[in-house]
Amino acid sequence: MAAYLVAVFHRSSLAVAGLAAADRFDITAAQLSTFVMLQLLVYAGMQIPVGLLVDRFGPRRVMLVGSVILTFAQAGFAFADSFATALTARAFVGVGDAMTFVCLLRLVNSWFAVRAIAQVTLITGPVGQLGAVFAAAPMTFALASFGWTTAYLISAAIGGVVTVLVMLFVHDEPGTKSVRGPAMSWSRIRTSLTASWSQPGTRLGFWVHFTTQFSATVLGLLWGFPFFVESEHASAEFAGVLLSVMVVAVMLSGPILGRLIVVYPWHRSSLVIGIILSIVAVWTLVLCWPGDAPSWLLVVLVIVAGVGGPASMIGFDYARSSNPLDRLASATGIVNQGGFFASLILVIAIGLILDFTDRNYIQAMSFQYVLWTIGLIQIWRYRQKTRARMKLDDPDRWGHKP
Repeated sequence: MAAYLVAVFHRSSLAVAGLAAADRFDITAAQLSTFVMLQLLVYAGMQIPVGLLVDRFGPRRVMLVGSVILTFAQAGFAFADSFATALTARAFVGVGDAMTFVCLLRLVNSWFAVRAIAQVTLITGPVGQLGAVFAAAPMTFALASFGWTTAYLISAAIGGVVTVLVMLFVHDEPGTKSVRGPAMSWSRIRTSLTASWSQPGTRLGFWVHFTTQFSATVLGLLWGFPFFVESEHASAEFAGVLLSVMVVAVMLSGPILGRLIVVYPWHRSSLVIGIILSIVAVWTLVLCWPGDAPSWLLVVLVIVAGVGGPASMIGFDYARSSNPLDRLASATGIVNQGGFFASLILVIAIGLILDFTDRNYIQAMSFQYVLWTIGLIQIWRYRQKTRARMKLDDPDRWGHKP
């Protein structure tokens, strides 16, 4: 979990440095969005390969390699003095980041009893989001006090410490330091991925992750700080506080949602739909507010959007309950692509719309409605198919609503 926290910190470290990055590399809004776009593209594209690697070599080895890559990538970003160099560094941040979370979920499934896995999974996300807290106000302070290079070198050093901790203390299973799965031929890989995707629960998990996560992710990774400062005319300090409040909302809501899906497993998708509609409602109020939205409404926005973060973790619970352990990592990778592909699309769209509309954030942020509409339709479709499959596979448990 410490390794995941640091990975989230590295991933989010550009959130409060967007304006500084634009000045340092002399780039436009669309080019600025390219940093996060490439990082998310690499992260999402790596999910299935990483899942297959975890199934083959075990989570410890893959997590260790990911931690090393993150450390060197963040150090490279510290010294970057051109747009191309910085872009390359952020791409490798995406690679290292992608090699962490799937490993963590596999470790949870290996170390905890079945009845505890769902709740522990939803706790891992909020604890990991402490990394985003450290990437908000503290990173703002570090950039202002020490400058670009020193601030990012400090963050790289933290990654080095965690790499040593992973090497010394992480074990794949109780009593076993490292495990290996069977060799993965092309036919075996194809069979594993086909079997995972054929499960409607895996597809439902993908669309749950797709629809719940992107609003908070895009606010936290890049566009939240500029939106609050340039569109809502908040101070830089208050914008940093808002991003921190969002992360606190993620942390507090995770254990609550974890408990709810354990007690009411049949109603997981209903809970997800309710959260998505709440996010849509608050965003609509903010975007339609005449003039600048009041501070209290911006606080409500980041809280509700933040709840979408742990809500996306419910998608992994669908993957867990629909797939056996030997292909759980690859199924988790499929699900984990959803939210980051959605975030990638939104990051690109916001950057392009801002450039074409002379930085009209109302129009740019309204692109979220396209993604919400697609996601809600798909969640509704696949929850019907998932429920039918669950009743067929385990009629004693799922034949009647608990």
